[in-house]
Amino acid sequence: QVQLVESGGGSVQAGGSLRLSCAASTSTYSSTCMGWFRQAPGKERERVASIYTGVGTTFYSDSVKGRFTISQDNAKKTLYLQMNSLKPEDTGMYYCAAGRFCGDGSGISYWGQGTQVTVSS
Repeated sequence: QVQLVESGGGSVQAGGSLRLSCAASTSTYSSTCMGWFRQAPGKERERVASIYTGVGTTFYSDSVKGRFTISQDNAKKTLYLQMNSLKPEDTGMYYCAAGRFCGDGSGISYWGQGTQVTVSS
């Protein structure tokens, strides 16, 4: 049973925007924390943004703060990541995740299949 399904990745030029979506199953959407992680070739996975679903508390990595916005639509059980002012260093595979806590990913129980984001200069 598929728990998280991402969409919205693609290729854009620097300065452009993309919006990622993550459709979740009912049980997965009830997770305490949902977030977006990314992994670039040769680099470690990093948490980009996350939200504690019950209280709405958000986290953004320093590298995306002010450019990315995480949000959720409870009626659609969907998590979003609006990415503006994209930079080549934002290139990577983006994964939707859900679990008891986000942190470095150790508390994640569910991972999506990933969606590729490529930003050209």
